[in-house]
Amino acid sequence: MPIIMRLDRVMADRKMSLKELSEKVGVANVNLSKMKTGKISAIRFSTLEAICEVLDCQPGDILEYKKGE
Repeated sequence: MPIIMRLDRVMADRKMSLKELSEKVGVANVNLSKMKTGKISAIRFSTLEAICEVLDCQPGDILEYKKGE
């Protein structure tokens, strides 16, 4: 898939656990875990906005486009 989730990297930079992010964003821990590992096919803008607000980052810090071969 050409879109790569970098949520794990941003969380590590902010020293934030999955549980803490889940509580602050209001999204189930299991759903954030799937995002973190890249096992999702869609993300709601409202969820992306909440994650960016809590982590003080831009969507481009979390999502990366990698051109297919």
